[in-house]
Amino acid sequence: MKKFIETIKNIWSIEDLRSRILTTLLLVLIYRVGSYIVLPGIDANLLKQFSEKSNQGILGLFNMFAGGSFSRASIFALGIMPFISASIAIQLLTIAVPYFQKLQKEGESGRKKINQFTRILTVVVTGFQASAYVAFLRGQSSGAIIPEYGTFFFWLTTTIVLTAGTLFVMWLGEKITDKGIGNGTSIIIMVGILARLPQALIQEFTSRTAEAGGGLLVFLIELAVFIFITIGLILLVQGTRKVPVNYAKRIVGNKQYGGVRQFIPLKVNAAGVMPIIFAQAIMFIPATAIGFATDSASGFIRIFSDHTNGWYNVIYAVLVIVFTYFYTALIFNPTQMADEMKRNNGFIPGVKPGTATADYIGAVMDRITLPGAFFLAMVGILPGVAAAVHINSNFASFFGGTSLLIMVGVILDTLQQIESQLLMRHYDGLMSTGRIKGRTAPANV
Repeated sequence: MKKFIETIKNIWSIEDLRSRILTTLLLVLIYRVGSYIVLPGIDANLLKQFSEKSNQGILGLFNMFAGGSFSRASIFALGIMPFISASIAIQLLTIAVPYFQKLQKEGESGRKKINQFTRILTVVVTGFQASAYVAFLRGQSSGAIIPEYGTFFFWLTTTIVLTAGTLFVMWLGEKITDKGIGNGTSIIIMVGILARLPQALIQEFTSRTAEAGGGLLVFLIELAVFIFITIGLILLVQGTRKVPVNYAKRIVGNKQYGGVRQFIPLKVNAAGVMPIIFAQAIMFIPATAIGFATDSASGFIRIFSDHTNGWYNVIYAVLVIVFTYFYTALIFNPTQMADEMKRNNGFIPGVKPGTATADYIGAVMDRITLPGAFFLAMVGILPGVAAAVHINSNFASFFGGTSLLIMVGVILDTLQQIESQLLMRHYDGLMSTGRIKGRTAPANV
């Protein structure tokens, strides 16, 4: 406890770090307040039935990403997901379209242009999703819509407000990244998810204790499994394969340089939370295409509206594995790494410098990515499995998968940045032994 208090004092004594943390908390507070402001034309007192329907199936997952704003019909109902979807599309274009490939290689100026394209596409995606959301509101909560608002006027104002709300949330995320601590988009998603955890635990505890015949014991077993899964996710996020690297000895004057052995830490889950986000965004598309109207879905489309469905989980797992390899290939460049080693007179024992080194690093990365991708896919479908065995749907969404992985990854990443600030100023880190290992690759969510 004494160590914890001392660490808090050290954090507070660093003016820049204190300012960043307070800025982050203020912007997060603004986001949470906005998530409770109901859309114009909606009677907040009549939203209970709509809230119950929008917490079921795939819409419950969408509501989770929006921090509960979706079920409350708030101005931030669509959350940050349209921006994530637009970012995915632009990243795919940087691989397939030569013009975007050229922009990516132009440095800061190219990055600004890509960000501008992402914002424009975000407006388009948000407008489309906002129209689908209006259709869903009319179909599921017609009683909550104030009659004085005409059909066209309600659609127009709601679409504009939802689009503006998503753009404002996107701006908050950018400000957190620039002026706060951690990655803004990731923190907004994490805060929205974390805000629903206490209520989910209370609901699960209430429902289990109301059962006869050992309901409390079942709840304790669920908590134990939840903790076990959390520990497994921490191991997945922090797991690395160390590739040994030797540096040639050089003598300059009376000093010796090099001649030491170091390691390249290759992450088992180098892609972080992005494969889950990518796969989830793709799975949202069919639900959006039918206007969120899960009752009218049928056949193949209905599979995407029920996250407890076996085929849904199979498709979702395959997408997670595919996107794990895709995003790892996007952010991990073995050729560049081999060139850097060659320029610094470094080599992997038993492997020739240059192309052979790049091939070796790429092969090692492929081998360690495979089990990481399968474990990530297994974690991704756990909420559906938990819901299928009659765990409360709200708590089931935290039982693994997207919510827990995002929370673990973002919290570790943010704590690592705080620890780096402390160590840079010659303070002790957050842990008495070792260091927090966050994601080494840039986090986009």
